[in-house]
Amino acid sequence: MDKKLEKLKAEYLNVPIPKELDSLIAHAIKGRTNNRKRRFRTNILVGLAAALVLFVVSINVSPTLANELSKVPVVKEVIKVFTFVEYSVDEEKHHAKIKVPAISDLKNKSLERSLNEKYLKENQQLYQEFMKEMDQLKQNGDGHTGVESGYVIKTDNENILSLGRYVVNTVGSSSTTFQYDTIDKKKQVLLSLPILFKDKKYITIISENIKEQMKQQMMEDKSKVYWVRNAVVKNRIEPFEQIAENQNFYINKNNKLVISFNKYEVAPGYMGIVEFEIPTDIIAKELVGNKYID
Repeated sequence: MDKKLEKLKAEYLNVPIPKELDSLIAHAIKGRTNNRKRRFRTNILVGLAAALVLFVVSINVSPTLANELSKVPVVKEVIKVFTFVEYSVDEEKHHAKIKVPAISDLKNKSLERSLNEKYLKENQQLYQEFMKEMDQLKQNGDGHTGVESGYVIKTDNENILSLGRYVVNTVGSSSTTFQYDTIDKKKQVLLSLPILFKDKKYITIISENIKEQMKQQMMEDKSKVYWVRNAVVKNRIEPFEQIAENQNFYINKNNKLVISFNKYEVAPGYMGIVEFEIPTDIIAKELVGNKYID
């Protein structure tokens, strides 16, 4: 067993686990025999403590699991990103697929621990909320519910790793959110917009460019609608004025700054997640340096 994964396992043993997981595990095992309509499974782990033991043992006895681990994406042999745990519920009216990412091989262990604990906590909460909603629906005549979460690596180069985590509510009035973390792999720090810029002038500069991009897109494509003042399409929604100081962002493979908005944030739901690549020339003078963006 890799010493670094062993250390990661030991760190996670101290992370709180949902109190009801033990009973859910027992119920799931029993349910596979007595009730085929309700199945709860985890692909790598079921719950945290029990699953970590299973994880360690399985590496030594399961060629299949060992083969899957060999597929873990490696970032220049410096940072590894992998699925630490997956929660899955598959019923006739209720479906959940929740993947929890984890990062290893960061030299900054404090940053590694804080990110992994954040990823675990937010997905545990997502799972608990799903289970609560499902139980309430069943108590009130039942209905449909579904949720899916996962992650994507947006950028992976010698300087940065940009990791995006998404959540999609797949039933009824669906919603989609994306959150990004961008890590300076050399300095071992988490980047933010305030870190990238000299002062807060970037807020106005980026916001004005985004509004121009919105208007231009709407003129060129009538199917696109943004909530922006003085746009071609009129609406009653409060128009977008400016980005937040810590607006959601990532740096793409072309070393360009990309500002991201969640579904419904600046446009109707059918537009989904919307992103705007910011021209480097308009922000170049405001950047602290050109190490990340050029």
